[in-house]
Amino acid sequence: MKEILLVKLGEIVLKGLNRKAFEDTLLKNIRRRLSQIGKFTVRISQSTITVTPFTDDEDMDEAEECISKIFGIASYSRACVAEKDIEDIKQKAAEYLKDVFDEISSFKVEAKRSDKKFPYQSPEICREVGGWLSEQFPEVTVDVHYPDVVVTVEIRDYAAYIRAGAKKGAGGIPVGTGGKACVLISGGIDSPVASYMMAKRGLELTAVHFASPPYTSERAEEKVVELLRRVAKYSGRIKMITVPFTKLQEAIRDHCREEYFTIIMRRYMMQIAEQLARQNDCQALITGESLGQVASQTLSAMVCTDSACHMPVFRPLIGMDKEEIVEISRKIDTFDISIQPYEDCCTVFTPKHPRTRPVPDDVIAQQNKIDDTQLVQEAINNVKITII
Repeated sequence: MKEILLVKLGEIVLKGLNRKAFEDTLLKNIRRRLSQIGKFTVRISQSTITVTPFTDDEDMDEAEECISKIFGIASYSRACVAEKDIEDIKQKAAEYLKDVFDEISSFKVEAKRSDKKFPYQSPEICREVGGWLSEQFPEVTVDVHYPDVVVTVEIRDYAAYIRAGAKKGAGGIPVGTGGKACVLISGGIDSPVASYMMAKRGLELTAVHFASPPYTSERAEEKVVELLRRVAKYSGRIKMITVPFTKLQEAIRDHCREEYFTIIMRRYMMQIAEQLARQNDCQALITGESLGQVASQTLSAMVCTDSACHMPVFRPLIGMDKEEIVEISRKIDTFDISIQPYEDCCTVFTPKHPRTRPVPDDVIAQQNKIDDTQLVQEAINNVKITII
């Protein structure tokens, strides 16, 4: 029996005259992601995408897992294919749903008749299929109000499809429809969540990570790579740029007052990230900051860091508390990696009493003590590229 995946579109259906561009990008993303698993035909008709395996050898469990993490999909379900013939539909429904009906006590049938040439109308399809299933599984009753399972029969252009229930998709809009942005990624909990949330709004991600050997270890960088691998299951391909940051941090330590260390470090991060973003055709920066979470994330501190660059800075976590952020990190499977005890450069030379309300002029005066032109350029010239 041939099995496929039926994929339903999300907010793409509201896009009006731009809708086709969103659909084309979603189809491209699905095809590219599934190509790593096997051979599938992906086509769209009447706001529904069908994912059909070339052979019975394709791994449908893995394909379903892949589909569940692609932005732009509202819901998805596995379905069997039947001829557009009521008798074949009934026979296939009973055969395909046997394992499901062995575990439930009630059901109902819904029909969607996109092909209006089909001789049975939707209520008649429900009656015919529901009656047949009741005969085949007499211990399972019909309950039109609160069924354990809703069996759906879709009569579409090429075939009839039978499915039991649907699973919620990743939502959002397809990656690549919102442009490109550069995310400052650390090994903590917040920045991977921020990456996920902005990819969900269609942004293609480039990640910038700052490393400070020997103060930070190779394991710390490997941790970030693994975090991005988890994010990439949703966002697709990510270009990771690792910036050598040691000399700049040592210059901050040697020339600036301790209470300004963190805010000046973050200003350099924004300056470098902006230059790298422009080199990679990105139009905005993304950070994982949440207002008031730590000393460098007060309103005054963020005003100081933003003044160091000219690009828009997106902060999708800005109004969230830690519990909300952790909940998402668990959902996308990054939490357990984020809490591994490998320090990132943000913990290097951390001041005992950082300024929570820095005055921009004072911060700039401290930063001007550093002859930084060569140091910044050297950091940019010596980046390492990793494709996730």
